[in-house]
Amino acid sequence: MKIRRNRRKSEDEETSYWLSYSDMMAGLLLVFVLIISFTILQAKAQYEAKEEELAEQALIIFAQQEELTDKETQLGSQQSQLEEQQSQLEEQQSQLALQQDLLTQQQTELDEQKSAVEVLRELLANQEALLAEKEALVGEQQQALESQQEQLDRIIGVKTDLIEALKTRFDSTNLSVSVDSKTGAITMDSSILFELDEYDLSEAGQRFLTQFIPVYLEVLMSPDFSGYISEIIIEGHTDTEGDYMYNLELSQQRALAVATFCLSEDNQFLTETELETLRNLVTANGRSFSDPVYGANGQIDMDASRRVEFKFRLNDEDMVQEMIDILNEDNQNN
Repeated sequence: MKIRRNRRKSEDEETSYWLSYSDMMAGLLLVFVLIISFTILQAKAQYEAKEEELAEQALIIFAQQEELTDKETQLGSQQSQLEEQQSQLEEQQSQLALQQDLLTQQQTELDEQKSAVEVLRELLANQEALLAEKEALVGEQQQALESQQEQLDRIIGVKTDLIEALKTRFDSTNLSVSVDSKTGAITMDSSILFELDEYDLSEAGQRFLTQFIPVYLEVLMSPDFSGYISEIIIEGHTDTEGDYMYNLELSQQRALAVATFCLSEDNQFLTETELETLRNLVTANGRSFSDPVYGANGQIDMDASRRVEFKFRLNDEDMVQEMIDILNEDNQNN
């Protein structure tokens, strides 16, 4: 019985132990539940806080995204503006390059124009120098022309006075001669001096020359004119009948015959001084029929063409004639 009681007691004690242990475990479980619940609640609170924070962050991110989108849009607009400005800048650079090329070309043209201006200035300076030289030359030519004009006037004056003196002197004689009012040439009919086709002086011709020569020399060798006489020319002329060379020889022989008679030491109508002077001046030429005489009807006057002429030449007459020819040539060229 006692053993049953002990066994029972033992069983009661064991049951009591397990009950205490169960209570303890239940308490522990409750504590764990409470801890877990608290942890879950705390985790939930944290989760909710996190969700709120995430929502706020999401709102911020969304706002930032919208702002970023706006910025991207603005950036795109700015990029478009930038591209447009870049295009404008490139166009301006292209225009600037064109303007630079144009400026370079204009500068080149300006340099060329400057060079041309310098050349023109140099040419102008040369032309001015040439003009000055020409003016000086014109002045010299003017002086030369004035001097020549003086000589021409003097020669013309002397020649005019001499021709007038010859006409006056021979008009006072009975000699059959004619004095050309322009040249002063004295013409005598060859029939007075020669027979037809002859070149020997006839006696009548000799008598005529004996009277003619002293009167002719009286005028030419006078103090007013002797210093101006450079040559006395005796020219023989024929008519146009026959051969030119035959007439040339005949005219030369007639001129020579007259000159020989005038210059002969046997003549009785000239002094030694006059003879010496005449020898220094006289030349004899034959002209054949190169200078015939024409009548009023325009036909050749055969009788008048057969003649002997006495001509004189002044000292400066050749030069004056050359000057006249040059002046006439210059006038024709101008």
